[in-house]
Amino acid sequence: MHRRYIARSNRYVVATVLSAFGATQSRPLTAQPALTTIEQRVARAVDQRTPAAIALLEKIVNINSGTHNLAGVRAVGDVLRAQFDSLGFKTTWVDQRAVKRAGHLVAEHRRTGPKLLLIGHLDTVFEPSSAFQKFERGPDSTARGPGVIDMKGGDVIILTALRALNDAGALANMNITVVFDGDEEDAGRPLTEARSTIIDAAKGAVAAIGFEDGAGDPTKAVISRRGATNWTLKTTGTPGHASQIFREDIGAGAIFEAARILREFQSTLAGEQYLAFSPGLISGGSQVKLDSTGDAASAEGKHNVIAATTTVTGDMRTVSPAQLEKTKNAMRAITAKHLPHTTAEITFDEGYPPMAPTDGNRRLLALYDRASRDLGTGIVDAVDPSRAGAADVAFVADMVSMNIDGIGLSGHDDHSDKETADLRKLSVQSKRAALLLYRLTNNAAAKITP
Repeated sequence: MHRRYIARSNRYVVATVLSAFGATQSRPLTAQPALTTIEQRVARAVDQRTPAAIALLEKIVNINSGTHNLAGVRAVGDVLRAQFDSLGFKTTWVDQRAVKRAGHLVAEHRRTGPKLLLIGHLDTVFEPSSAFQKFERGPDSTARGPGVIDMKGGDVIILTALRALNDAGALANMNITVVFDGDEEDAGRPLTEARSTIIDAAKGAVAAIGFEDGAGDPTKAVISRRGATNWTLKTTGTPGHASQIFREDIGAGAIFEAARILREFQSTLAGEQYLAFSPGLISGGSQVKLDSTGDAASAEGKHNVIAATTTVTGDMRTVSPAQLEKTKNAMRAITAKHLPHTTAEITFDEGYPPMAPTDGNRRLLALYDRASRDLGTGIVDAVDPSRAGAADVAFVADMVSMNIDGIGLSGHDDHSDKETADLRKLSVQSKRAALLLYRLTNNAAAKITP
């Protein structure tokens, strides 16, 4: 309720910004105009700063910041905090030990312009036990390393864009808040606490911009992300001798009840666009134990005993809050139709919310695309939501009217020991981001005509 109110209260500000761009409707773009003098300075500054940006990327990639390496996450935060301090940002470290995570870095540059929220994260999936630890230069201007694209490269792009704007004298008026979460790869629980920092930072923002690597394709950006929700199904039955199953006073048993429910999930819900749901673990018998992580289970039973209990855990991906609620309700309704002498219950965890493809998101993409065209770096359009996983920007998507993500450093094979960045794209992505921020603040050189 609170978030919806904030979103409504920002509509006037958003409409004012968009109106200045002529972007109140989705429209085709005109031919490329010349960059303004300041925009040319910004682009040149990015080129001049690119070698230092690559050196910074190497430095932070070489610091292990697996989510559960709290000291390492904090160390990366300290390096980046010093960068923001030198630009005149007010920086804060938000401790998250209460949810067993390192914390979040917040950097604020409060000025009179429309508020822009920039989103990154400090952690990676590679813990100190991983053999994959170092930044290595490769052929054809590539670099391999843990988190080089997911998403330390995106963090460096944010800083490179801001430094270029500062060099060109364009940062002074900008109202920018940057949030680097320390646990994006494995968020602390409860999520209401773990994501309270980014939610607070989004209040009053005109646009939220995430610098994840997205689809790994610099011709694409993300305007819609599927959320991720875990679910747990538990069924019970009346135990007895297997020879007596289906008897009127005994019924079908817990495993048949779980099988019925899973089969109806598949037959009823499969095929809906952008909806994915998958049972990932199932265990049934006379007794079932699920461990504290939810990733392992053990069961005891016999082939000649009717199963008393079954537990199933699974994953669900949805593209909008409406699709999420619709699917939950359908799964609950199916679960409630019990076979004789069985019970069943399905529960859902907090999960990462979805980010729906709104008109405001499309407008922000149009402005980003225009910046890219004006720079001569080509068209950028929306990636298919099925290729965009859950990310932190989704937590503020219902508060902020314009959202975009996936404009960080491109490459391939993130979350694997082959994670590789295309370093040639660091300057390209930094220029696009810097121009977008400048134009959102100054309403300049972004003509979108009927």
